[in-house]
Amino acid sequence: MYYYQNGYYYYPVYYPDTRYYPSYRQPAPVNSDLLCQSATETKKLMDDAVIVLDKLSDSKEFDEKLMNAAQISDYEEVDRLIHSLGLKTDLEVHFNPDGLRLEFKSDVDNIDCCRLTVALRWR
Repeated sequence: MYYYQNGYYYYPVYYPDTRYYPSYRQPAPVNSDLLCQSATETKKLMDDAVIVLDKLSDSKEFDEKLMNAAQISDYEEVDRLIHSLGLKTDLEVHFNPDGLRLEFKSDVDNIDCCRLTVALRWR
């Protein structure tokens, strides 16, 4: 089968159907240990996130202290307030005039395995 166009013959190109031909590249063998450990560590991160979110949703007094400290860029007070909740995981606190971003992170065997970011707005 061929096509004629502008004085030239063009032959159609047939690509092999990959369902019938084995792939030449074999996938690497999988080891799900790190994934399992990451999932376990992420559950711990989520537990700490729930502690912070419960406090923020239940205590207007805590919220006002936090927002006032953030508005005057008192990084140490914002950090102290968040860490006063008794969190067990590593946490980075970022804020700006519009809201708060909490980044919970954990390591497995000195490998940065998982992060959980919670972003909240107050304006």
